[in-house]
Amino acid sequence: MPDKKKPEEKKKSEAEANEVSKELEEKIVEDIEKGGVPESIAEKEEEIAEKIEEKIEGEQEKIEKKEIEIAEKIEKDLEKKAEAESTVNEKELQEKKKEVLEKAKKLVGKISEGVTTEELKEKVRIKKRTDMLVPLEDYVKTGIYLGTRVVTPQMKPFVYRRRADGLAIFNTDIIDEKLKEGIEYLSKYSPEQIILVCKRQAGWKAAEMFSELTGIRTFTKKYPAGILTNTSLPDFFENELTIITDSWLDKNALHDTLNVRKKVLMISDTNNFPRGADKIIIGNNKSAKSLGIIFYLLARGYCKARGLETADSIPDLDKWTVEEEQKIEVKTKGIDTRYGV
Repeated sequence: MPDKKKPEEKKKSEAEANEVSKELEEKIVEDIEKGGVPESIAEKEEEIAEKIEEKIEGEQEKIEKKEIEIAEKIEKDLEKKAEAESTVNEKELQEKKKEVLEKAKKLVGKISEGVTTEELKEKVRIKKRTDMLVPLEDYVKTGIYLGTRVVTPQMKPFVYRRRADGLAIFNTDIIDEKLKEGIEYLSKYSPEQIILVCKRQAGWKAAEMFSELTGIRTFTKKYPAGILTNTSLPDFFENELTIITDSWLDKNALHDTLNVRKKVLMISDTNNFPRGADKIIIGNNKSAKSLGIIFYLLARGYCKARGLETADSIPDLDKWTVEEEQKIEVKTKGIDTRYGV
């Protein structure tokens, strides 16, 4: 049979041990409260604490002094720099000014030795004329510089002045520059990639001469509508560049070219809107002489740039600008007009 009294005895012994430990703790606390901490230990602790405080205070004072010194140095440096920027030595400035003025006088002397402003302007004019594609006189004789009474906003920058009769006058220097740009742009394409459209009768002769020399396909009198856009047409073909003589008369060709997203080189007068043009040549596109010099310069420049055999056999400018009387053909049934019958 198991002993039932053993658990009860264990509980009693544990309770007695707890009471004894509590009594001992209470006695120890009372002894500490009565006796206190030894005075020697307390005094040492106070001394150590005072020393530490003194050291900390000393270090703080040193740090504060250093900070003040650094701040003062920075302020002094800034003051010096500010003074240096705003109080530059006047003597040095005056000396430098004198040196610069002397150099300027020497340069002016070299430039103006025996040369007046008018002579300088004349030299500039001569240089410009020598760089031109043709002498200035040829531009004047052909009337390429003559615009119309109407000036569109896009063409206004190229107008030099207006005559007393209201005609706009192109700047011949810009005419020459635009022709050079046009020749360079045109020369990027082979003859098979280009077409020229000139519905204006005054330009037919020069356009045909241009076509013969360059091999570029040319449409005068009438442009077959849809030839660039309608693939079902028997004479349909694709090109890369279209030369438009006048955007008003050649609007169908311009429209077709823009529809197929090809490039446009346009001859623009003062009354033209050069919309859709990738490159423009400015000038009078109403006169036979003016169109003659334009096509002459384009043909000459293109043939040279492309290395064509016809480059050495281009007719003189006079043959391009001669205004021939338009021959009227009289067609009658069964009547020979040679004999006036």
